[in-house]
Amino acid sequence: MLISDKFHDECGVVAIFAHPEAEKLAYLGLHALQHRGQESAGIVSSDGLSLRQHKAMGLVADIFTEEVLSPLRGSLAIGHTRYSTAGDSALLNAQPILVQSNKGAIALAHNGNLVNAHLVRSRLEAQGSIFQTNSDTEVIVHLIALSREHTLPEAMADALRRVDGAFSLVMMSADRIFAARDPRGFRPLAMGRIPATDGHARDTIVFASETCAFDLIGAEYVRDVKPGELVVVGPEEITSRFYSTSAPQSSCIFEHVYFSRPDSVVFGRAVQTSRENLGRQLARESPVEGDLVVPVPDSGVTAAVGYAAESGIPFRFALIRNHYVGRTFIEPSQSVRDFGVKLKLNPVRSLLQGKRIVLIDDSIVRGTTSRKIVRMVRNAGATEVHMRISCPPTISPCYYGVDTPSKRQLIAANKSVEEIRDYIGADSLAYLSLEGLKKACGDGDQTSYCTACYTGNYPTDIIDVEEILPAAVRR
Repeated sequence: MLISDKFHDECGVVAIFAHPEAEKLAYLGLHALQHRGQESAGIVSSDGLSLRQHKAMGLVADIFTEEVLSPLRGSLAIGHTRYSTAGDSALLNAQPILVQSNKGAIALAHNGNLVNAHLVRSRLEAQGSIFQTNSDTEVIVHLIALSREHTLPEAMADALRRVDGAFSLVMMSADRIFAARDPRGFRPLAMGRIPATDGHARDTIVFASETCAFDLIGAEYVRDVKPGELVVVGPEEITSRFYSTSAPQSSCIFEHVYFSRPDSVVFGRAVQTSRENLGRQLARESPVEGDLVVPVPDSGVTAAVGYAAESGIPFRFALIRNHYVGRTFIEPSQSVRDFGVKLKLNPVRSLLQGKRIVLIDDSIVRGTTSRKIVRMVRNAGATEVHMRISCPPTISPCYYGVDTPSKRQLIAANKSVEEIRDYIGADSLAYLSLEGLKKACGDGDQTSYCTACYTGNYPTDIIDVEEILPAAVRR
């Protein structure tokens, strides 16, 4: 098994309303969001009367063939692509979750993490609820079904008021699509539109975790679903309401550092702009004499472009990434040093030989991968390796939909910057400051960010589920 020393966002969601091939648009949208989750994917569609589902483990393009999509033909669809936490990779937890309830058939797909899910679940189980998965998302489904509100929009609003944490979600009934974000707006969710043509009676309304999904299906970005907002798209009209009182906005800044694709607009801001700004600010804060700026692909590329532009040091792709490495690989019986990293990255020796290298990456998690990459660059002939990281040291786990190691596994929570530099074997190491990070991402301009992973200051009350629950119960 190849273990990635990177953070993982746990999923991406997409929804399509009023299109004769909604299931195919959902499939294409999930394909564009594949970077947000690579372990499982699913689509639920409706022809206006009944809901049909297919989900499986694996990549979107492998799961959804023409034969699989054909029975899902409908005018409404929602989809989900997922990355699970350790011990939780199973088909039973793949989404969307489809249930028959006292309010009819509903399907729900969720990006985020509910920090009070285990408490709500324990209470529901004590009242007789039977859960089919160990995903926190199922808690919302049970709350909707048990709500005393008579209409589905009211029941959904009632359920969302009872959970806390991060959620951007899409839900569907036989003839409606629902989209909602938590009151703090932790995770992104955008709304788009495909204008009606001669073959369509009305505009197609779409939702997705990132706007890059809109580009593939020909949709125009309209706006973000607002924090605390519930949007309902039905046969008659589009309605919007705020189901909760306002809370301080705390959108995940790591969406701009790493998770989102550079071609997306997230939280109303172009990710490409933020990442280039990160690199420029890093060059201003931590200059170093060097011959080449080299990104760790793919996550360090855009910040490296900014660093090179600001510093005047030439940019080169001197580490080449193999994009075709699967999750498992057969290793030779005679163990090869740094085998996993060598499968994914290979140095361009002609560029690195005799050069002072400024190596740019988005983060250091455990430090093990950075150590191997620095060693690889040295072995390829670099005379100096200076590591620059386009965010502050990560010292705390995330509880809002990001798969992070425990605090004891985060190297920056346990070592000083100088100790980390010594561990990874670099000639120098510098991180972007918290103030520089916020400035580069426009904090306070259009949005306010959550920076808990860098500060340990959480926007919600946190119960450390890592200490009291086994991994199989966490999403």
